[in-house]
Amino acid sequence: LRVFFFSLFFPSFRPFHVEPTNIVSENDDMQRVTDEASAMNKRIHYYSRLTSPADRALIAPDHVLPAPDEIYVYSPLGTAFKVDSCTDGYGKNSSLVTIFMIWNTMMGTSILSIPWGIKQAGFTSGIILILFMGILTLYCCYRVVKSRQMIPLTDTSNWEFPDVCKYYFGSFGQWSSLLFSMVSLVGAMVVYWVLMSNFLFNTGKFIYNFVHDINVTDIVPGTNGSSKVICPSAASDHPPQNRSVMFSSGNRTGFELFEEWWDKSQTVPYYLIAILLPLLNLKSPSFFAKFNVLGTVSVVYLVFLVTVKAVHLGIHLEFNWFTENEFFVPEFRFLFPQLTGILTLAFFIHNCVITLLQNNRNQENNVRDLSIAYFLVGLTYLYVGVIIFASFPSPPLSKECIEQNFLDNFPSDDIMSFVARIFLLFQMMTVYPLLGYLARVQLLRQFFGNAYPSLFHVLILNLAIVGAGVAMARFYPNIGGIIRYSGATCGLAFVFVYPSLIYMISLHRAGQLTWPALIIHIFIILLGLANLIAQFLL
Repeated sequence: LRVFFFSLFFPSFRPFHVEPTNIVSENDDMQRVTDEASAMNKRIHYYSRLTSPADRALIAPDHVLPAPDEIYVYSPLGTAFKVDSCTDGYGKNSSLVTIFMIWNTMMGTSILSIPWGIKQAGFTSGIILILFMGILTLYCCYRVVKSRQMIPLTDTSNWEFPDVCKYYFGSFGQWSSLLFSMVSLVGAMVVYWVLMSNFLFNTGKFIYNFVHDINVTDIVPGTNGSSKVICPSAASDHPPQNRSVMFSSGNRTGFELFEEWWDKSQTVPYYLIAILLPLLNLKSPSFFAKFNVLGTVSVVYLVFLVTVKAVHLGIHLEFNWFTENEFFVPEFRFLFPQLTGILTLAFFIHNCVITLLQNNRNQENNVRDLSIAYFLVGLTYLYVGVIIFASFPSPPLSKECIEQNFLDNFPSDDIMSFVARIFLLFQMMTVYPLLGYLARVQLLRQFFGNAYPSLFHVLILNLAIVGAGVAMARFYPNIGGIIRYSGATCGLAFVFVYPSLIYMISLHRAGQLTWPALIIHIFIILLGLANLIAQFLL
């Protein structure tokens, strides 16, 4: 009784109280993880193993949990946010901050492939699909947010969506949600490795040519003028990254040696191992969460770059509804599922949306704020995709030249593209350890009960993840393909199947399931399944 009295009125005297040394705040220096913090983590895990999440009798008490200002939420799309919540269950964030957080979390690497996706689908059908997929994924996200409220007689205030899946589907829901979550995480990390190899290669090439006063002309078709646009895919038989003609008084032998050791797919992906593998093995990568603002800066700069390029290049459009000519693509193409696969990941936030909305000060505005955030995300994708496609100079180049990473359509010596690559490279190198940390926590904690069982376990996992990234950068450096495959796979579960199934089951148990609701949500599930199958057929 005396322990209860002191823990109630004097929080600092609570038993097992641990000072905040695990995750640093924004104004503190990095601290080592103490034995007390490690013990706290084990106690939390112990409580979670005692019973299912539905049973509140054995939930971890407050003195076992870290302070609210020490909790972070990580998104597999490449963002980490500090969770600000109060003990009374209401968040501190205004609606404006909540909208911005959701927008910033969803704005990932998919934005670089949106113009290519529009080209694959056709200009008109691409615009329609962006609007349709935005509305569809928003509705499914709404169903995720409301899923906890459909569970009767149970306190679900601290539940995440995987807990809801476990409630309805048992251990299958728990393990399948883990599997698809890992697919999204590893898929994002593979895309990051491919892009970092690309950006590092072009950055190094620009710096080398500038320092040695080398003027290099890539052997690829392109436009003339100050805003040069190139078509790397037209030189597929002679890869442009290391095939070049040199006009300078520099040392030719040194230049050829540089090109031999600085190759986009042969060498640069391996150089990243020395930088990123040690960072993946850190116990707590919370230091890198401080650089989250770089994601916002990168997206804003990309919008600025797209606008400036469009002003210089002008608009080049010709509407051919079903026929294709030398320079333009039809408005409707059968390759449109490639865009839907990309958009599934581009609008994916379903696995962490509950956590983000929990910190909204006005909970009654959750649906409105979520809808506004989705509208802004869709508007950003539309702007970048439409402007790049419309301003691509056709003729003399064909719209088919639009690359899966639209920055590849600008030469390595383009100043604005160089700055964009620098921004994105540094941002991705700070986010990559956070994604690896989240993958480690989700996987190793399930199998070993500890997110860091030993350096050996962590090293083996990280070597597997890094190996996948290096292999893709070496043999399949197509970010559009990787994004659409991983997006359609994880989206099948988190976007289409689980939200619809849970909603139908909850209505059925309440005796409120109607034929229209049944048909609509079965159709949504079939759309997700068709989206996944189509990725392997096209």
